[in-house]
Amino acid sequence: MPLITALFYISMGLIWFLVIYQFILTLGGLTLFRKSLRERATILDNLTDLPRITILVPAHNEEMVIERTIEHLLGLNYPTDRLGVLVIDDASTDKTLEILRRLEKLDSRLRIYHRSPEVGGRGKAAALNAVLPYIESDFIAIYDADNCPEPDALKLLMARFMINPDLGAVVGKFRTGNKRKNILTRFINIEGLCFQNVVQSGRWQILGVAALSGTNYIIRRQVLEALGGWDEEALAEDSELSIRMYQHGYQIAFVPYSASWEQEPETFKVWVKQRTRWARGNNYAIAKLVRNFRASQSKCQAIEMLFTLLVPYCFLFAVTISYFILILSLCQVQIVKVPFFISAFWIAALFVYLAEMAMVLSYDEEHSWLNLLISFIMYFSYCQMWLIPVIRALYADCIRRDKRIWDKTVRFDTEIKVRDGAIIKSRSFSR
Repeated sequence: MPLITALFYISMGLIWFLVIYQFILTLGGLTLFRKSLRERATILDNLTDLPRITILVPAHNEEMVIERTIEHLLGLNYPTDRLGVLVIDDASTDKTLEILRRLEKLDSRLRIYHRSPEVGGRGKAAALNAVLPYIESDFIAIYDADNCPEPDALKLLMARFMINPDLGAVVGKFRTGNKRKNILTRFINIEGLCFQNVVQSGRWQILGVAALSGTNYIIRRQVLEALGGWDEEALAEDSELSIRMYQHGYQIAFVPYSASWEQEPETFKVWVKQRTRWARGNNYAIAKLVRNFRASQSKCQAIEMLFTLLVPYCFLFAVTISYFILILSLCQVQIVKVPFFISAFWIAALFVYLAEMAMVLSYDEEHSWLNLLISFIMYFSYCQMWLIPVIRALYADCIRRDKRIWDKTVRFDTEIKVRDGAIIKSRSFSR
């Protein structure tokens, strides 16, 4: 069998496998959704004596979003005498610190830790590690500087800890608050819902495995101290920390009814830079997981996490071969004769994808003919766009061997819409 034919059938096998894998996760997500409806209705019943918690917010040049974030965090439905917010001003050069100083005078629960340009500006993990020695509460919550958590978001996460005291961390959902800005933010919104309602929910329901998403999560301070804090070399510190927790026997729970609304990239350039950083962060996590594989307490969990990190590359290989064959066919060069059943599978895969999207969008009341049409367009566009940051990350890490430098996501002066329809506008400050 010619090499190209073998590669073609291998790529087809990978695509089939990924479609079946996602379908299984979708079923798991459906089961979790039904369970969550019942759990959400009762989990706060008789919830008393909530423990002290410190919310950490790393902030580097966040003048456009930081004030509304602080207002939401201080307005959380949590006992005021047991909630503290510590913002790490990480060598900001805009008016972030000025805004924080003004807000600090209005509420004693807000504290500021300023990092000078000489030591700051080295990324989220470094900023969080800088304040870890000063945290006295047993629980630490992490929110990004652009987040607007729903009033009960933190309490719902803590309730999971109260039910299962053995957990090392709990993580909720992130939602796209600026989803109606343009077609890109609509794509990102649907992508985020699909990831959380399929991959995150399915893995949690079937395998009991979840991953930290970088925001809207609580972790025990003792766990962080035992693990040595966040890895400052990791560009995707949430993925790396999730892996390290499981390697050392700590468990993470997913709480789908705790939500925080955030701002997503509104331009293609910003999106590519953000996703390239994520992809490079995953490359680092893959390499570190392989190096420390033998030290993992559960080899099965380590293999599953490695597979999850490698899914983008499986997709890259399969799609590249498929496109190569397609281009040759368009040029009337038929190297591989495509059987009828494979052509039928491609069509069936599209219908399965749309059915899955219709299902998972309904969980968060996002189901509509417009979103289904956008999902259809995504199948042929946005899903392929992901290959760009993956290839850029491979080139940067494997060819150029670029140094890993934190690249902050650009913020926009835009409005945020939360679940109840309220509009929260960014505050724009002149430089």
